Amino acid sequence: MSEIKLEITTDKRPVIFTFDRIINKFHSIISEFPDNRTGSNSRYSMTEAAIGAFSVFFTQSPSFLSYQKAMEKTKGESNAQSLFGIHKTPCDNHIRDLTDEVNPSHVYLMFPYILKGVNEAGYLNEFRTINSDILIALDGVQYFSSNTICCKNCSIKKHRNGQITYSHSAVTPVIVSPGNHKVISLEPEFITPQDGHKKQDCETAAGKRWLKTYGNRYEKLKLTILGDDLYSRQLMCDTILEQGFNFIDLSKTMLKPCPACDYRE
Repeated sequence: MSEIKLEITTDKRPVIFTFDRIINKFHSIISEFPDNRTGSNSRYSMTEAAIGAFSVFFTQSPSFLSYQKAMEKTKGESNAQSLFGIHKTPCDNHIRDLTDEVNPSHVYLMFPYILKGVNEAGYLNEFRTINSDILIALDGVQYFSSNTICCKNCSIKKHRNGQITYSHSAVTPVIVSPGNHKVISLEPEFITPQDGHKKQDCETAAGKRWLKTYGNRYEKLKLTILGDDLYSRQLMCDTILEQGFNFIDLSKTMLKPCPACDYRE
């Protein structure tokens, strides 16, 4: 697939960017998913499994199948076909079996495609704030944790009582704006053991990887990077500036010492 280039939109005639266009693009990306099945059990396609996984976030239901069955029971029909273009709905376990082996990078082109569409439709300007910059908030999120289940990509935490916690986390960049309850998600960067590195991966290392990987893609949008105190270290700030982005230096805005502690308000 070719790289999707982003440019600042100045055209006053917005492009119509619809849900159907997003789904059609998603279908075209799914069509290139690897299918490692070797047997004859092909009742469901990779498209049906991938759309089923995606629809969990759209419907806000833990199970797409149960949601569709509940809709059929109450309304006589489901919207799996009309919204997502699928005729058969796999169960949760079947979705996991088919999609677990697909590398997340296969869907990464959806992120710039959606951002490009939002930009061309004129909606990205609603997110511009100080100096007309776009704010991107970097933050880590843990999406799996177990004391028994693990894999080679797990982060490992050893506790004083001898217990070990295995987990999966990622840095999830989103475009945000004060007073705007909507956000635009960008490509995540997974916190996972890196080849050739002896030290365990961490959130700041993943954040720097994201900046270096996607800096060229988004630099023309005029960006300011946001983060918590983990991102206030000099190496992180240097990386932000090297990629042509901005950050907010709170030390320039702190006016007086806090009387309760050795810190500034």
